[in-house]
Amino acid sequence: MALINQMIDHTFLKPFGTKEDIDTLLDEALTYQFKSVCVHPTWVTYAAESLKKSEVLVCTVIGFPLGASTTRTKVFETEDALRNGADEIDMVLNVGWVLEGHYDKVEEEIQRIKEVCGLKVLKVILETCYLDAEQIARATEAAVKAGADFVKTSTGFGTGGATLEAVTIMVKHAQGRGVKASGGVKTAEDVQKMVDLGATRIGTSSGVSLVQGKTAQTDY
Repeated sequence: MALINQMIDHTFLKPFGTKEDIDTLLDEALTYQFKSVCVHPTWVTYAAESLKKSEVLVCTVIGFPLGASTTRTKVFETEDALRNGADEIDMVLNVGWVLEGHYDKVEEEIQRIKEVCGLKVLKVILETCYLDAEQIARATEAAVKAGADFVKTSTGFGTGGATLEAVTIMVKHAQGRGVKASGGVKTAEDVQKMVDLGATRIGTSSGVSLVQGKTAQTDY
């Protein structure tokens, strides 16, 4: 397995984060050389400035955590985040559209955001806890067709996180694109299971615990 640290998007997306919390996240990311930090848009400028001399990327979330913002709003959020220094974008798709079978709308929205991202990495959060196997497969296919670079399981704010079943389906239908498992990955053994299935990125607020071989104390 590749080094765990370079698979981790080290995350702080709680609504009550302070500068002290973000400084801790950034310090940990630099110490352990995680792939990225994932922060709310309000922290992108600060994170980008703090990490500019490092190889740690800055990731942020769009339409978070519900995915129910208008497409125009998501596009604006993405443009703003990129101007502020984001390297990667994790957007939440419109879960209601998936449940209603409006995959054309899902695809069109993702495509518009990918056009804004250009060469920057776009990850599409499916929020798999609300979807059945067919919906996960079709949402993955829509994201890939729209140009997404990754599909991602969860926001951490739904009723559940990454499952082996969901990751298996996503990898099968991702056509070689990246798959990010987020939520519920609590041990190095959990990481190994996800990697064995084909996951290429792990989203977690417990990156330090994972690289130290400890059990995470949170579900995200």
